[in-house]
Amino acid sequence: MPSSRESKLWLWLLGLAVCGVLLYRLHSILLPFVAGMAIAYLLDPLARRLERLGLSRTITTVVITIGFFLFVVLLILVLTPLVQEQVVGFAQRVPGYVHQLINRGEPVWRAAKTYLSTKDIEQLRSAGGEYAGTVATWLGGVFTRLLTGSLAVVNVLSLIFVTPVVTFYLLRDWNDITRRVDAWLPRAHAGTIRRLLSEMDVILAGFVRGQALVCLVLGSFYALGLTVVGLDLGLVVGFAAGLASFIPYLGTISGFLIGTGLAVAQSQDWTLAAMVAGVFLIGNLVEGNVLAPKLVGEKIGLHPVWVIFALLAGGALFGFLGILLALPVAAVIGVLTRFAMSRYLDSALYSGDSDEGTAP
Repeated sequence: MPSSRESKLWLWLLGLAVCGVLLYRLHSILLPFVAGMAIAYLLDPLARRLERLGLSRTITTVVITIGFFLFVVLLILVLTPLVQEQVVGFAQRVPGYVHQLINRGEPVWRAAKTYLSTKDIEQLRSAGGEYAGTVATWLGGVFTRLLTGSLAVVNVLSLIFVTPVVTFYLLRDWNDITRRVDAWLPRAHAGTIRRLLSEMDVILAGFVRGQALVCLVLGSFYALGLTVVGLDLGLVVGFAAGLASFIPYLGTISGFLIGTGLAVAQSQDWTLAAMVAGVFLIGNLVEGNVLAPKLVGEKIGLHPVWVIFALLAGGALFGFLGILLALPVAAVIGVLTRFAMSRYLDSALYSGDSDEGTAP
């Protein structure tokens, strides 16, 4: 007969397995609920502050929810014409960029032809065509997955109409939900579980909320800076680089490469490329020395490599939903791993102590 501890362990493992299967089977409809939960978690500290001022939780929730989604709508209405104007203008100037790049590459091509045989040149052209076809196929596949996956029309509509409702109810009932979950904890281990949950909350609050503010500030700075120096599509590149900064180093590196590439195609000298590089250099310095230490903190327990792996793994498994769930899951795994390691380091398995031989 299995012991009581073994029975509880198997019960927990069975519950986790059932949750995992349900999550996998229902992931196509979970996006608005996860998004609403994430927004409610981000807005909960503001709701608590307003409560301390004497407002009821319901009134606080109504004000915060309406204010947040109005801000999002206004931001979209303001940015859409600007982005559309830049994209249309950029598309009209693409032939000129291509012509300028060809002119710049012509001396290099002439020099290469003096050192390469006709066979080598043909191989280069063939390889270039194959790589171009591969890239086109990959981009087409990505576009198809976006249309048929988590960003399909139905899910976009559910994000628009369901997410605000989910956000309102979760934000209003957040305190009741946490109290109810606390009442369900096994009494013998309630203190330990509360401590682990508190560590997870500190990590998520420090990284998710802080990094979201960092991305917003960086995106605004990059967009303004690239627009001021005169880079075509600077607004789009800047905001995209800021949002991509949620993944460590991705935003700065990708924005720098795309921005300098566009600058080289746009300008006949290297002045614009140098100014674009300067914008990203200043942004990276401000992020590393001011924004990240102040808004995120230096000891949140999530290593950049672990964050990158979690986001990529979540996206590969569940698409955009997996990206939303990646950091909470990574925080949970990190806290549980550190807890397990601390128990292991305090155990006889690590120290080598044994009571073997003490038995009669």
